[in-house]
Amino acid sequence: MSDYLLYQLGAFGLASGETLLDATLAYETHGELNSRRDNAVLLLTWYTGTHRTYRQIIGAGRALDPAHHFIIVVNMFGNGLSSSPSNSQHQPGPRFPLVSVGDNVRAQHQLVTAHLGIDRLALVCGWSMGAMQAWHWAAAYAPMVGALLPICGSARCWPLNTVFLAGIKAVLQADPAFDQGYYRTPPLSGLAAFARVYAGWAYCATFYREQRYRTLGFDSIEALLCAWERDHQAWDANDLLCMLSTWQQADIGLAPPFAGDLDAALGAITATTIVMPCNTDLYFTQDEALMEFRYLKQAQWRPIISPYGHCAGAPGRFPDETAFIEQAIRELLSGDDASSGRSGRQDGGVK
Repeated sequence: MSDYLLYQLGAFGLASGETLLDATLAYETHGELNSRRDNAVLLLTWYTGTHRTYRQIIGAGRALDPAHHFIIVVNMFGNGLSSSPSNSQHQPGPRFPLVSVGDNVRAQHQLVTAHLGIDRLALVCGWSMGAMQAWHWAAAYAPMVGALLPICGSARCWPLNTVFLAGIKAVLQADPAFDQGYYRTPPLSGLAAFARVYAGWAYCATFYREQRYRTLGFDSIEALLCAWERDHQAWDANDLLCMLSTWQQADIGLAPPFAGDLDAALGAITATTIVMPCNTDLYFTQDEALMEFRYLKQAQWRPIISPYGHCAGAPGRFPDETAFIEQAIRELLSGDDASSGRSGRQDGGVK
């Protein structure tokens, strides 16, 4: 039996003008909606993430406690559980259409409102690509979002981020076995190369110089890289490229009615917000996060000071960083501290 629920969207129109046939969202819930229907928390998945990868920070006594909150974890299109190139009957492989962040969020909005009957979210939260979706939620559906927590993820895909993604895409597609997406066997060499290049960006110079990979159980850089290879070789290549394309074109300015105006979209956000970049993130950079933060009306700047790069924000991966993130979740859900309005707060995690 599957460990998730399915919501059928049917023929779902996309921002590109194409239609995603038999569109389906895979999701999981924890806890119960209260009588006031105001305790819902929406968690959004990231690149190669699923609902399962959030479970380690959901539980009794945690900031996300099912005894107090109704927690909805939605899988993004392309991750192999929601509609994806690997599981589509009508549009498999490279025939799968381009799906935007906005398309994901519109589908999630339909799930939350039409299917679950919720018109107010206490918190929308996500790491990495999950943060990109959370930003879009807060701009496109501002009245619904009480609090926003984007962790190591920006409101748009900035130029360096786009170049990073173009690089890993190119090495995967260079494998002759890829065959323009019509592969008969997995392009394992391309997937391995993809993973090795990605690993250099996901962490940071400090992580490798100080041998921080040992905290993850690896005795050498090569051991870490081999683990990344195995992990990515287990993924469908077209699924990875589908999510990558979604990531590359992300921009909350594209949400109606902003007509491409990122600044206006950021200024329309009314949610109480804590912005949490990591100071050593190489592609969702702290500098660009600060550029976005300046347009917010009610927000705190709370960077994660960490030697773990982008992965500092990964739920449950590093204890100190996770505790720092959970404290922000507690504050946003309780209304304490973070509700005081715009702040230049500069505290961070353990160095």
